[in-house]
Amino acid sequence: MTKLEAYYNKFNEEKRLGSRHGQVEYRVSMEYIHRFLAACEAGGAARQEIKLLDIGAGTGRYSVALADEGYDVTAVELVRYNLGILKKKASAVKAMQGNALSLKKLADNVFDVTLLFGPMYHLFSFEEKLRALAEAKRVTKTGGVIFAAYCMNEYGVISYAFKERNVLACMEEQRLTRDFHTVADEKALYDYVRVEDIDALNRAAGLERLKLFSPDGPANYMRPFLNRLTDEEFEAFVQYQLATCERQDLIGAGAHTVDILRKI
Repeated sequence: MTKLEAYYNKFNEEKRLGSRHGQVEYRVSMEYIHRFLAACEAGGAARQEIKLLDIGAGTGRYSVALADEGYDVTAVELVRYNLGILKKKASAVKAMQGNALSLKKLADNVFDVTLLFGPMYHLFSFEEKLRALAEAKRVTKTGGVIFAAYCMNEYGVISYAFKERNVLACMEEQRLTRDFHTVADEKALYDYVRVEDIDALNRAAGLERLKLFSPDGPANYMRPFLNRLTDEEFEAFVQYQLATCERQDLIGAGAHTVDILRKI
């Protein structure tokens, strides 16, 4: 068992996605996914003919919901524990174990929409991230779209280095550069990037950006405060995030960023 698998065997992904900060991330992401699916349908494709791939599907939060809506969904998940939960859910998802770096079970040019929502968090070199993007690109149809999610550098620095008071240890261990960019460290499990790092990957992969948005914005910083909101107040926060998620002056400060890319 890899360290990553051991981590996810204990990590409660279902609980995270059901939390209020998880709901913000999920609802904003689904809004954008549905926009592109609606464009496919407007172009004449029947819903059941639209093929989606969820790479790093976890326990199936996105893939199960989309399959239940009638789309043709394939899910690839590395961690057997997560895959077992996904398969137990009543859905039409075609679920399989696999690695984002080598989608050898999947043919070229198959999917209209490809989700890459987990793997980039745990890939630590530029080369590995590029391989994952290249594999997502390979299996996506020309003209199709890829949603690639990243953990953002400033969230990691503010939350772990300052909020949890690890900054001096991080600097001593050279886990931060002089301009406070995190240095990839597999022992930490997560990798953090800035927008310029994402831009460099897109150039190397030959992918065209359509949109860049933050699905959660400040939600992760505000977890205890979100929990205190009434349902009506929380709904207003979700609408706030939907209204501001594409503001480029806020993108890098959120916990996550989603890059919507077209295969050309």
